[in-house]
Amino acid sequence: MTYKATSPEDYINQVPEERQNALKTLRQVIKENLPKDFEEGIQYNMIGYYVPHSVYPDGYHCDPKTPLPFMSFASQKNSINLYHSGIYADPKLHDWFVNEYPKHCKRKLDMGKSCIRFKKIDDIPFQLIGELVTKMSCKEWINLYESVLKK
Repeated sequence: MTYKATSPEDYINQVPEERQNALKTLRQVIKENLPKDFEEGIQYNMIGYYVPHSVYPDGYHCDPKTPLPFMSFASQKNSINLYHSGIYADPKLHDWFVNEYPKHCKRKLDMGKSCIRFKKIDDIPFQLIGELVTKMSCKEWINLYESVLKK
């Protein structure tokens, strides 16, 4: 589902009511654990966390006018999805998450390259997501992005 929101609050208010509390909790967990220098806003029609131009003037290589994306989440048709670029770019972080997931959730991990899908909102492992958010600083993300993804 695509929402035309102007702020994270606006986005959450547009999703189905039965998902709003889960999204509010997810947002709170991320904000409480997000390392300094990342900013929150709407990016790609989702609630996003990114490196602002004031920290990384080059922006995203696909569109330098766009701040460097890092993480986002969205309410999709059949799931709530968390997108984390660090999991995609850093095999050690990916492996850590995959190994920790069963300790926090009974359901099988539904994951793509950078997308983690939660089909049952009651099973979102908020504590694990909070830990994931702390695993990469803004500077570490920029360095990894420049060495692995930016070509």
